[in-house]
Amino acid sequence: MTNGDRRSTARPTLEAVAARAGVGRGTVSRVINGSPKVSEKARDAVMGAIQELGYVPNRAARTLVTRRTDMVALVVSESEQRVFDEPFFAGIIRGISSALSEAGLQLILSMAQNREEHERLEGFLAGQHVDGVLLTSVHAGDPLPGRLEELGVPTVVGGRPVGFDAISYVDIDNRAGARQAVKHLLARGCARIATIAGPQDMGVGVDRLAGYRDALLATARPEIVAYADEFSEESGARAMQELATREPGLDAVFAASDALALGAIRVLKDAGCSVPGDVAVVGFEDAPAAAHSSPPLTTVHQPMDVMGRQMAQLLIARINGDRLEQPVVILDTHLVLRDSA
Repeated sequence: MTNGDRRSTARPTLEAVAARAGVGRGTVSRVINGSPKVSEKARDAVMGAIQELGYVPNRAARTLVTRRTDMVALVVSESEQRVFDEPFFAGIIRGISSALSEAGLQLILSMAQNREEHERLEGFLAGQHVDGVLLTSVHAGDPLPGRLEELGVPTVVGGRPVGFDAISYVDIDNRAGARQAVKHLLARGCARIATIAGPQDMGVGVDRLAGYRDALLATARPEIVAYADEFSEESGARAMQELATREPGLDAVFAASDALALGAIRVLKDAGCSVPGDVAVVGFEDAPAAAHSSPPLTTVHQPMDVMGRQMAQLLIARINGDRLEQPVVILDTHLVLRDSA
């Protein structure tokens, strides 16, 4: 290979862009870093030279100048199996990814369940490897959200947290959605309505149980509660078995998630009960499986894509230092009527 060949295949430099555009090196740097202190003519010349030469800015060098990595971490405090199996997480990630992509930001997905994983992750996130952090499926007692705020890392939480006050979070109106679901069962004439409540160390579990209680408050009907330790079909099945043994004569169940509801339906059908003939069942989420279950599941729809997008947009605003008009966003739900109730 000749010297000329080597020069023609070498990676274009900042100086080469400046020479081609007829401007100084500093002007090129300001254009690349988005500075407004550049004339439109100079900006057009630099962008034309970048395109012509195929110049790719050095991310490491740009980070030193701007102190920005253009990377955002999404931390989920659940197992890999749950994250990749459940539509809830798929919807949130889809919404987050879409909004970050439009803003030119990259997404890092991280899962942390135990204390050791959280401590290791805290060190990484506090080390200026990312511009901000999104947290979802946060449980009470998790030190990471508060610690990140103390360290000055822009943070947005998905779901109302329990045990600490987050500066910014996005949630579904879980209480109103649960209330609507139980009122529907009351309107059907159901007299003994049980609930399979979600984990009480999460805002979503607390709020959906509160909505169930709200709907029963003005009636003479008893409160019947079984607690699930996670939002899974297995937990729903165990809770339904407990209810069937403890509370014979139930005619309706409001489950705090679709997975819990599907587990409950499985146990009911195995026991020879008709759904909704003997026991009506309502879930919460409107996951794809809800429409294809047997019978199709009546459920509360929650807009997970929108939730993810709103989380990302709030975080982008915090990263940019913008004043947040609405640091907390609560999204509406609606009931989707199918055959189970």
